[in-house]
Amino acid sequence: MTTFIVRRLLGAVPLVLGIATIIFFVVNLAPGDPATRFLNPNMSPEAIEQVRVNLGLDRPIHIRYVRWLGALAQGDLGVSFSHNRPVLDVIKELLPNTLLLSVTAIGVAFVLGILLGIVQAVRQYSLLDSVASIVGLFFYSMPSFWLALMMVLVFSLFAYQLQWPIQFPGTDIQSVDYVFLSPLGKVQDRLLHLTLPATSLALVLAAGIARYTRGSMLEVIRQDFVRTARAKGLSEPVVILKHALRNALIPVITLLGLYLPFLFSGTVFIESVFSWPGMGKLVVDAIDQRDYPVIMGGSLIFAMMVVVGNLVSDVLYAVVDPRIRYD
Repeated sequence: MTTFIVRRLLGAVPLVLGIATIIFFVVNLAPGDPATRFLNPNMSPEAIEQVRVNLGLDRPIHIRYVRWLGALAQGDLGVSFSHNRPVLDVIKELLPNTLLLSVTAIGVAFVLGILLGIVQAVRQYSLLDSVASIVGLFFYSMPSFWLALMMVLVFSLFAYQLQWPIQFPGTDIQSVDYVFLSPLGKVQDRLLHLTLPATSLALVLAAGIARYTRGSMLEVIRQDFVRTARAKGLSEPVVILKHALRNALIPVITLLGLYLPFLFSGTVFIESVFSWPGMGKLVVDAIDQRDYPVIMGGSLIFAMMVVVGNLVSDVLYAVVDPRIRYD
């Protein structure tokens, strides 16, 4: 297994390099000039050119690419135009917030989707199965940012107007008085702020996971080893959860690698809707401000997280199915 992981990581190096190259040229060849945000009508041509020199935009694009690639090999993502700080420092500050939101959302999505898929498979063609299929299709076809806006409207604005006992904040990651709360109060405050953005992401993902789990479970529970388990007198929960589910999870685990790009792209919109201080909001603000180093650094981090997520899904195959070995 260790050899397989090392081999996959080494194989990911040219992939990440290719992604970095595409990101650099797409960003730098896009219309617009980052220097314009620092200009005013009264600046002389010499001052304008000096701004471009200070930002490193006076050099040809191939020279900038080689310099950026050399700095990237040393772990240097450059200096943000808007924050006037190293991009790596900005990312280190905001990446934990995105990971908290993403891991929570995908964890809730897989738990909810797998449980719902099991129930649908066991109760095939029942009223519960039909209702769950319709509701799942509704959420699966719904854009996550629209769902986020509706959840803000219903659970934040209406809850405040109707004085609901539990109100979920619709903006930011913590309350204004967060520093004055007790340790337990800080945890509760963070969970309340996390509920709406994580749920809006998880519901869309869970709908697809439930459909895959249902189809995989229906295929497995008709096989001979499941009939043998029942014939041995094992209880139905043991047959379903221990024997059938473990074999049905292999196609579902594939979704982990497939959903990660969707998840990270979804955080871009969700973080903007909820003003969640994470990588998604950082990249959106950087695009608006034409902050090239932040756009390239943030996009590269997202790409690397997708590569790692695909590796994790491959490793989980061997954990779920003992027949799979990477020796």
